[in-house]
Amino acid sequence: MTFSVYVPLLVTLVLAVLAPRAARRPAPRAAAWALACTALVTAVGWLGALALLAFTGFAQIPEVAEEGHWSVAALRTEDPVSLSMAAVSAVALAAGLASLGVAAVRQVRHIVWARRECARMPGDTELAVVDDEVPHAFALPGAPGRIVVSRGMLRCLGDLEREALLAHERAHLRGRHHLFQTVWRLTAAASPPLRPLAEAGRFVLERWADEEAAAHVGSRTVVARAVGRAALAAADAARPAALAVTGGAVPQRVRALLTPPPPPRVLPFVPGALLLALCCAALANATSESEDLVDTAVRAQCAADAAATDAGAAGAGAVDGAGVYGDRAGHRPQRARDACRDHGGTGERARHRG
Repeated sequence: MTFSVYVPLLVTLVLAVLAPRAARRPAPRAAAWALACTALVTAVGWLGALALLAFTGFAQIPEVAEEGHWSVAALRTEDPVSLSMAAVSAVALAAGLASLGVAAVRQVRHIVWARRECARMPGDTELAVVDDEVPHAFALPGAPGRIVVSRGMLRCLGDLEREALLAHERAHLRGRHHLFQTVWRLTAAASPPLRPLAEAGRFVLERWADEEAAAHVGSRTVVARAVGRAALAAADAARPAALAVTGGAVPQRVRALLTPPPPPRVLPFVPGALLLALCCAALANATSESEDLVDTAVRAQCAADAAATDAGAAGAGAVDGAGVYGDRAGHRPQRARDACRDHGGTGERARHRG
């Protein structure tokens, strides 16, 4: 394989550094979708590139090569990836998949917990007011979701600020922001370099809800005041494991609300989209090159088998009892002959592509 297999890894690292900063500038709703797409594409590219690199080492195991009926020598000659790189990639891939599995189980448990909490909350309306002096307010995703607010939080806010708070939490439920968080947590588990995207995504979701609340209330100042007062009131309280009005970087959120709303712009997303397209194209090219590499190794093994068969047949004509030689060299396993026959057409197509 050529340099193309490393491109998805490099794109992931570049976007992990640049995307969180760039996501704070455009409209938060568009930024949230951009971060989610970035996380999904780069996570697939990261795992795919690691799998291709790991395969080059795994394929050189004699038992694997015998089962696939390809030449280990041909793989080592054609493939420039070192065995140490393949081993590191295999370990990283295994760790990423294991971490992804653990994160998926945690997310399922979190969703189950949220739905149980929704059912346990008093009343049957969207808003659930709990008799708690500790100020807190958050949204619980469910079917439907619930907005949980303590009496302590309601006492800290005025009428318009309460309306802004409820509009903020309602925006979390309406936009299904918990699904965005799930995407970022799973992709960060599979690809550790993407963890900054998860933190940036949390801030973007809060900004998205702030903008929706400002549009509902009709005053950005009221929402900024509600966010600030809610954060100060909840400073000494434990942070709930849900979408909360006090989440994200509160000073930056308040500062953004005290300025005009960001206009919708397409230009900031163009470089990221180009990098994601490059990631997909490079992964597809690396996969094609890996397929060609295996075809070459299979044809080399077929040629070696044919040479051994011809040598055995020639020796059988000159030595008495040549049937023994024929059994050893001429009668290859059926799966080997099938592999040579099946890869004949594939090899021809690969030569046409080359």
